Amino acid sequence: MAEPPIVPVYCTGVSAQVQRQRAKALGLGQHENAVRYLGQDYGRLLEECRNSGSLFRDPTFPPAPGSLGFRELGPGSSKTYGVQWKRPTELCSRPQFIVDGATRTDICQGALGDCWLLAAIASLTLNETLLHRVVPHGQSFQHGYAGIFHFQIWQFGEWLDVVVDDYLPTKDGKLLFVHSAEGSEFWSALLEKAYAKVNGCYEALSGGSTSEGFEDFTGGVTEWYDLRKPPADLYRIILKALERGSLLGCSIDITSAFDMEAVTFKKLVKGHAYSVTGAKQINYRGQSLGLIRMRNPWGEVEWTGPWSDNSSEWNAVEPALRQQLMVRMEDGEFWMSFRDFLREFTRLEICNLTPDALQSRKFRKWNTRLYDGTWRRGSTAGGCRNYPATFWINPQFKIQLEEVDDARDEEGGCEPGCSFLLALMQKNRRRERRYGKDMETIGFAVYEVPPEHVGKSGVHLKRDFFLANASRARSEQFINLREVSTRFRLPPGEYIVVPSTFEPNREGDFVLRVFSEKKAGTEEMDDKIQATLPDEQVLSESQIDDNFKALFKQLAGPDMEISVTELQTILNRIISKHKDLRTKGFSAESCRSMVNLMDKDGSGKLGLVEFNVLWNRIRNYLTIFRKFDLDKSGSMSSYEMRMALEAAGYKLSKKLHELIITRYAEPDLAIDFDNFVCCLVRLETMFRFFQAMDVDQDGVVTFDLLQVPAGADTPQHPPTTPLSTPTPPHNNTLQQHP
Repeated sequence: MAEPPIVPVYCTGVSAQVQRQRAKALGLGQHENAVRYLGQDYGRLLEECRNSGSLFRDPTFPPAPGSLGFRELGPGSSKTYGVQWKRPTELCSRPQFIVDGATRTDICQGALGDCWLLAAIASLTLNETLLHRVVPHGQSFQHGYAGIFHFQIWQFGEWLDVVVDDYLPTKDGKLLFVHSAEGSEFWSALLEKAYAKVNGCYEALSGGSTSEGFEDFTGGVTEWYDLRKPPADLYRIILKALERGSLLGCSIDITSAFDMEAVTFKKLVKGHAYSVTGAKQINYRGQSLGLIRMRNPWGEVEWTGPWSDNSSEWNAVEPALRQQLMVRMEDGEFWMSFRDFLREFTRLEICNLTPDALQSRKFRKWNTRLYDGTWRRGSTAGGCRNYPATFWINPQFKIQLEEVDDARDEEGGCEPGCSFLLALMQKNRRRERRYGKDMETIGFAVYEVPPEHVGKSGVHLKRDFFLANASRARSEQFINLREVSTRFRLPPGEYIVVPSTFEPNREGDFVLRVFSEKKAGTEEMDDKIQATLPDEQVLSESQIDDNFKALFKQLAGPDMEISVTELQTILNRIISKHKDLRTKGFSAESCRSMVNLMDKDGSGKLGLVEFNVLWNRIRNYLTIFRKFDLDKSGSMSSYEMRMALEAAGYKLSKKLHELIITRYAEPDLAIDFDNFVCCLVRLETMFRFFQAMDVDQDGVVTFDLLQVPAGADTPQHPPTTPLSTPTPPHNNTLQQHP
């Protein structure tokens, strides 16, 4: 099979998006065929450097102030004063990539608040298979060294191969950020650099949740446990998670900014990410006791309570076991009892590499599905259920649960149900920090599909449904984390998932991942694109009212045709008399679109019959506009626009609604009457063009460049049947004023 095309991870433009979709269908983005981040090919760049005898310098993430940060680590800031970028070969005589295998003590925190990331890296070292998915084999400062390294990082549904040079930020001759306890080892510092590159700069890594790092190094999914109300079998869950290579992290919540990184009297750090690196059930004074092993990525500041390095409890443990478990050096790693763990810590995160049902004793893999989605102001960003007027415009996804879970002895007597896990992740928010953006507050709700829509696809549920029906399940909370995930168990049936930001009109991109224990059908719910255009009938001049003929003669002038300029003058004179309509007036572009739609003889002007059809069209548009201007403001809100388009006969996909709002809405997301008319005219033009070309009515057309409708303003007119004249309403009639 031919290798799929390689495209940068952040594509723009329609052609790039189409190319990307095709490449993904061929497997691009899977771990064995990772996307070359920013188009950089590690193998080719390495060979070029070796052939030229030069060391690699990365032009996409240069050793420069902008790669450090934008605010606290921004160019000229006090924290970056004296920072120099140096290669490891300048810092020690014999730098090593990895010394005696990667271990959790290789990761010591520097002057960056990314303990959450370092806790994830430390956990990664416990599983050599996972580690070498992220840190590929064969990299060295000795054999074929060329100043270039690469790492593989999961981002929003695909694996990226990220290339870096080995310039590292230093101060006073020491690494500024993450470093190894073994001073000549550099794999962890280079991995941190690759992660900083993907997120835009080092400062973007400050603050976060360990689960974020877990997922970006595994592609897994994280579950959260509140340790103030843990499940009864949590210790068994932790043991099984460690056995399966899952990554675990925990933290102590802070109650105020003063608590951040405050050290308790037993030397635990609040608001700080710890790794869970082990657990062991031991016999202590005749009773079974659960111990848990933790690590502080600072590499120091250890728990001093029971079962700490020098505590007396170890004296009562059988010597061979004590020797096996004891951790003496000040490396940040320590043991504590599970009871103290629950008392001292408040949150546990477990990243399931293949999201298994940890409550089950049987090892089972989940079925997974991932969807990309967007929230856009005015079209698909409806906010949470607190905003019933707009909640329905959010993207919608259907899950079809058919097979119930296997019987589980832990859940005897439970009603049959289908287990699934939903994980909603917002994309690229760290990269956008330098522009003043941060994590949105996100969540989701789950609804049962109404009977009339069961088994149907292409149906986007509307406002009335959500006003009349309560959710069957929802995310535990709306929170400003990168990902919100919750496990559910519901009876067989069809359900709609509605992911949203908390407030309307908050823009962002997201991925929704669905993990089901048994096979389940999933699809994105979106209206199928279709148009119900009015039936067309042949009109003759004799059928047109004499008063209208007289009016046309007055407007058209000697040539008895109305040009684009004349049409603009006429319509703006009329619309100015309607004080209840908000409008800036019809532009020449809008009027040209109208002429293109109605001009059947190719003259570039409108004759009597053509102008009569347009006149009645506009009267009909006015009726619809006023009907859906619910607050009588003289303009329509963006979500009213969606309902108005459907009333006019157009069912459009959410992507088309996004484009329409982008093009036709004002900054306050209102649609003026002139923009509404222009939009409807262009939609009709495009649909009529397509229907005329689709001669066999199979929904597919082929045309050459001369036939392409240039933004609906094309002078070419495919053969079509004559336009119809809808029956005009008795009121809301546009009138010409002298």
